[in-house]
Amino acid sequence: MARNLQTVSQFAGDTPFTEAQLRWWIFHADSNGLAEAGAVVRIGRRVYLDTDGFDRWITRQNSDRQKSDSGTPALEVANAG
Repeated sequence: MARNLQTVSQFAGDTPFTEAQLRWWIFHADSNGLAEAGAVVRIGRRVYLDTDGFDRWITRQNSDRQKSDSGTPALEVANAG
């Protein structure tokens, strides 16, 4: 099975994310779930992003956010006056 790997620079050029954002997420991959999603591939000192794994991670981030938002009541702002 072939993996779709790109360097951080290549990936940043193809997506709306900056290299700085991607490197931050990669640095914290063990705590933010990026590593668990299989999105980070290290070969020697080189770091690659698996595009399919990154898509899974983004989808999960989005679905986790929607789940947490669905149980939270909307804030109501009282009209002062």
